[in-house]
Amino acid sequence: MVLPPPIPLQAAPGEPAAAPGVRGLDQVLTLIAAPGSGALTKTRAKAARAALGALGAEHARPRWLAENEACDIPFTGLALEQAEGQARVALGGAPVDAIAQPMADRRKALLISDMDSTIVTSETLDDVAAHAGLKDRIAALTARAMNGEIDFAQSLAERVAMLAGLPEAALDETWADTRLTPGARTLVATMKAAGAYCLLVSGGFTVFTGRVMALCGFDDHVSNVLEIQDGRLTGRVVPPIRDRQTKLDTLMTEAGRLRLPMSRTLAVGDGANDLPMLLAAGLGVAFHPRPSVADRARAVVRHGDLTALLYAQGYARAEFVEIEDPAA
Repeated sequence: MVLPPPIPLQAAPGEPAAAPGVRGLDQVLTLIAAPGSGALTKTRAKAARAALGALGAEHARPRWLAENEACDIPFTGLALEQAEGQARVALGGAPVDAIAQPMADRRKALLISDMDSTIVTSETLDDVAAHAGLKDRIAALTARAMNGEIDFAQSLAERVAMLAGLPEAALDETWADTRLTPGARTLVATMKAAGAYCLLVSGGFTVFTGRVMALCGFDDHVSNVLEIQDGRLTGRVVPPIRDRQTKLDTLMTEAGRLRLPMSRTLAVGDGANDLPMLLAAGLGVAFHPRPSVADRARAVVRHGDLTALLYAQGYARAEFVEIEDPAA
């Protein structure tokens, strides 16, 4: 599987164009603002670059992936964590994400993605629970499980048991109100156009992951199955329960099947059950994550949408396969 090289990147207004790479600079700091916010100004990018230099790093001028939205700052001679931390200090609380990583193998050939609160904006099980008048109670358990406070598999079984007797129609009603996270379809379409394999792996349910797969263009999906009899939920999950180990195993298995080094894999999710795969992937992105996940993940996106994962791989906006994200 061969991915195309990045196209030449554009300099900010008033700056000369930079070469696609700078000899000897083998790391890159990517600054990413929310689309349309204009938060990543030329001044802020220069401040982040100067901050790297203040710690002794060699660096080059910003290479702009999208004006006022995303840029790369090539550098060397500084730990990745130091580069990110110093950049955040220089940004002074501006709503801009910072991701530092090696320059090599930036473009990934495998994407493993969570679904709830990642590809879709909500927790679908919590939304199903609303139809039984139990959303607040079940959402509280979901939040604790996603923050790693209680066991995911045990919590899932407990939450689903509360829904015993709920009409199957509640699932379709939940789907009608489900929304894709901005950038979801563009992320998948752009990576697939570059030859990547994209897989949705969720602790949620096939009734939703199958539809999200079709809507976004994922190659396949792995998730849990709700047991339904006579048009009603039984309150049971059909074994086996897909949990954090499933996500990690799927990442490792698919990388092996595709004969990819882990450096060419990308994983994204928001909850504690995503953390093992985020830590194992070449680039593991905690997307608008729970506090316990943000504390441990190597890369965190708090402000951008899912196109931030493309910028982190060095894609310029002009390379995106832009697909509008409709209501799911």
